[in-house]
Amino acid sequence: MENRYGTLASWVYHLDKPIGRSFGDIEFYRDRLAGCSGPVLEPAAGNGRVLIPLLEAGFDIRGFDASDEMVAHCRAECAKRGLSAPVDIQRFETFSYPERFEAIIVPAGSFQLVTEPEAALGVLRRFHEALCPGGRLLLDLDPLASLADTSRTTRHWRDGDSLLTLSEQRVETCFQRQTMLSHLRYEQWRDDVLVASELQLFHLRLWGVLEMELALKASGFKEIRVHGDYGADAGPGPEAVSFTFEAVAGA
Repeated sequence: MENRYGTLASWVYHLDKPIGRSFGDIEFYRDRLAGCSGPVLEPAAGNGRVLIPLLEAGFDIRGFDASDEMVAHCRAECAKRGLSAPVDIQRFETFSYPERFEAIIVPAGSFQLVTEPEAALGVLRRFHEALCPGGRLLLDLDPLASLADTSRTTRHWRDGDSLLTLSEQRVETCFQRQTMLSHLRYEQWRDDVLVASELQLFHLRLWGVLEMELALKASGFKEIRVHGDYGADAGPGPEAVSFTFEAVAGA
């Protein structure tokens, strides 16, 4: 199923990206949100890798994810820490809350899971509607150069008596639509016996920097800034491996 984090995919994600593992993004988001006293929303919050450290730092943050399994990991980790579990199951295209937010954060390129441009613009408009006037959107993207990386990878993790493996293979790249489709095969082994397997079709759409700036403006955002590699004062240089767009919701 496309872009669905099932049981094995969520298990591997949780082992590979445990709560608090940072790529520079957790510290960046914490610093950019400093002084934010109103509620914060994290769409596609996953297992809570970013959400839980921000919750522990005192932010009034909640999140949602489309995967039941990922939300279960997040709730379990909140319970271990004696925290409330402000996460529920919703989707980018249809999420809804009674309150409006002072900030919305979308780390780790999760926005790229929306592969149809019109649907993506609809999500940006929904973000704008969910923000207070003057509220901020912070959104991560990968560079377009990622389209050219077609390397095949295999990795493994041990958890208890299980060996978990992930094999990733790019099967389709469309430069015209700026999309890439990969097959992710997850396997669980115990005592050299395969006990479970899962295939995920992982589909992403990448964005150019100017293209995203125009999309944000068309969705009602203003005062757009672009940060490279989680540097608050670093622009989108040619060697950057991640971009964070920061934009203010207009009235």
